[in-house]
Amino acid sequence: MSERYRRSEELLERAQRTIPLGSQTFSKSKTQYPFGVSPYFITRGKGSRVWDADGNEYIDFVSSLCAVTLGYNDPDVTAAVRAQLDDGVIFSLPHPLEMEVAEKIVEMVPCAEMVRFGKNGSDATTGAVRLARAYTGRDHVAVCGYHGWQDWYIGSTARNKGVPQATRDLTHAFIYNDIDSLQNIFSDHRDNVAAVIMEPMNAVEPRDGFLEKVKDLAHRNGAVFIFDETITGFRFANGGAQELFGVIPDLATFGKGLANGYPVSAVVGRAEIMRQAEEVFFSFTFGGETLSLAAAMASLTKMQTLPVVRTLWEQGAKVFDGTQALISKHGIGHAMTTGGKPCWSFLLFQDTPKCSQWELKTLFLQEVFARGMLTIGTHNMSYAHSDDDIAALLRAYDEVFGILRGALDRGDISARLRTAPLVPLFRVR
Repeated sequence: MSERYRRSEELLERAQRTIPLGSQTFSKSKTQYPFGVSPYFITRGKGSRVWDADGNEYIDFVSSLCAVTLGYNDPDVTAAVRAQLDDGVIFSLPHPLEMEVAEKIVEMVPCAEMVRFGKNGSDATTGAVRLARAYTGRDHVAVCGYHGWQDWYIGSTARNKGVPQATRDLTHAFIYNDIDSLQNIFSDHRDNVAAVIMEPMNAVEPRDGFLEKVKDLAHRNGAVFIFDETITGFRFANGGAQELFGVIPDLATFGKGLANGYPVSAVVGRAEIMRQAEEVFFSFTFGGETLSLAAAMASLTKMQTLPVVRTLWEQGAKVFDGTQALISKHGIGHAMTTGGKPCWSFLLFQDTPKCSQWELKTLFLQEVFARGMLTIGTHNMSYAHSDDDIAALLRAYDEVFGILRGALDRGDISARLRTAPLVPLFRVR
């Protein structure tokens, strides 16, 4: 047992007795955090900082998997939730906040004419696909990106255990920036594709008008065009990636950036399609839960009145450019590259003749955690990340990249690891 993470490891051992993997979320579990060199439980957060169960402090660049946009325990969001708590959390009829937040989203998001709420991104993407199937009378779906845990999507991945084959056969993945891969799906399932759902961008920029081509191809084939903006929404722009790129979908889904960490998601889009929800069953006891809606209203209002998104881009650019400069300084560009946009950027590890990408990433995580930086290879910027935070991150990277360079040169990465390397799961993006 490691001394630095003793309490975390004790809690993990206890949690695994009642919780598979000891976590509710794969991306927060021991599958992503190598044992013996990682924290496993966070007990509190404030602004850009979090503290683990052992009392270690971190500058957090995970930002709760992009769900925290303003920073932990944002005072305006917390005040709104506290005020609503005095009136109640859930009622026997809708609360006016449902309508008010829906109106706010319609005001901000280009494609939004109507809105329905869920609790997770998976609720929203599943609802959007069900609406598209009802609207078109078709069954098949083309996907590009990560769209959640529900059968219709996860059955198309390597994590398809428990999903009926008949369901898996209805979902088809296409390749980002490869329009022919989507055309092949339409050719193979002519007149039976209900929807094309895609993340508008993650690690790679759209090239040669790819998003416009996807929209055109979907419409020429009678399919509903859906943007999954679970992450890009209220991060790439106040109106999401559709506003940034100027490509407006028929439907869009939002989640992580909507309420600064409170559980709420949304399906939005053209009224003609959204009205299918009057008959399509997309209904939740907690869909109108008021604390999350109060948090959403406070978060969205703050985004409209303060330079939140602009700050994510400006501060993220300092991280992005500084990281690229350090990769060049240490001569490790053959093993690591950067991707994404400054507000949501990636460190992309590569296999080399002397080590695998998983060994390299494990060594990276081991060393950055020890230096008080919480990242899983992404920089999920929040409004709370300061210049001092970024300077501390880049100082840590300067040291860690030097260690990686030494391991790559000497081929002794196994000797430097104090844990077993991570193993690949399935690529969600």
